[in-house]
Amino acid sequence: MAGGVRRARAPARSLVAVRWPRDDAKLDRVRAAMKEAELDAVVVRAPDNVLYLTNFWGMKGYDAAVFPREGEPTLITLGTSEADVAETAWTAEARFFDLYDAGDPRPPASRTLDLALEATRDYERVGLELSLGTQASDRMVGEPTTFTKAWFDGWPGAADATPLLNAARAVKTAQELERMRIANEIAAAAMEHVKEQLRPGMSESEAAALWQGHVHGQGTNREDVDLALAFSLVWSGEGIRTFTATGDRPVQENEPTLFEIWVCADGYWCDHTKNLCPGDLRADYAELEAQLLSVYEPLVDLCRPGQSLAELDRAGREAIAALRYAGQPSHPLCHGVGARAHEPPYAHQAGVGELAEGMVLAVEPGIYWEGGGGLRVEDNFLVTASGPEKLSSFPDGIVMCG
Repeated sequence: MAGGVRRARAPARSLVAVRWPRDDAKLDRVRAAMKEAELDAVVVRAPDNVLYLTNFWGMKGYDAAVFPREGEPTLITLGTSEADVAETAWTAEARFFDLYDAGDPRPPASRTLDLALEATRDYERVGLELSLGTQASDRMVGEPTTFTKAWFDGWPGAADATPLLNAARAVKTAQELERMRIANEIAAAAMEHVKEQLRPGMSESEAAALWQGHVHGQGTNREDVDLALAFSLVWSGEGIRTFTATGDRPVQENEPTLFEIWVCADGYWCDHTKNLCPGDLRADYAELEAQLLSVYEPLVDLCRPGQSLAELDRAGREAIAALRYAGQPSHPLCHGVGARAHEPPYAHQAGVGELAEGMVLAVEPGIYWEGGGGLRVEDNFLVTASGPEKLSSFPDGIVMCG
């Protein structure tokens, strides 16, 4: 099967629990932006962009989609995914190739390129993800598939479609919000599960496994979900700091255990930071919690249409500096969430842009003590005309347990 062109046939037994109807609101938005940019077609290969335009979430990242301004898009993927394409994809045309081709020793992405070039031969002006820096995971393993120089050389006159796609994706449609609410519900349910199970002395990795197992097991078992994947960083007490791996440090009594958590449910994400404390919270942590919430709550309230992203970032950092933690945190305070856990817009005091109704933001201020320990709070918020709407039911701050 070197490159067959056909519409995938549905299997006799459904392999996928959920089929979302075609989201014309977002596809029309992309086509309008393409018209303004004078693009005939956009070719995408990042798993999150393929999902966004076709509703197909691939297994290994060798997929691509050709999305024309006029006419039907083409999905390019592995032949072993034919049944999944039939069940989930919005495309009327799919082109398949083999992962292992007995007559072609080249990497699989080379066959993706061949089919994508064939599908775009009649388009004059094509856009690629030329400035894409981050892509979401596929469904298989934590081994992202990236494309080589040959992919980009295939369209030597291509325009950069990444800004166009970023702008379209920043404002969510009603269907996208429904899908993101599902991810938020799964994350909150798993935190409720861990709240009942967390005990001092168990390792951070054991605590992480409690949360991840509930997400993958119970989240995937939902009738409205095909696949729920969990990602986490868990730190306790002095182990709380930024950008360190979960380890075998013990869960501390009377100190917070921080759960930096992400759920991907059928390609749509949530991004939270939640805190549990078994026992009685230490006084210094209670003070830090009050300080951080005094930053977080006004920051969330600023998430309204028309708010400057630069002013949002500046307000949060100035408030943290006023608490004698100047220069913190070392990570962004606010970013978009959607078909990736971290996507535009990003709030930066030296940047540009403003919030719009329909955006979903992760707001995540943090304060960290020298030598270890500290706190971060984070949830996802929908920007509405009447103010921000919290998408997770699990509380912010430190939740007592045990």
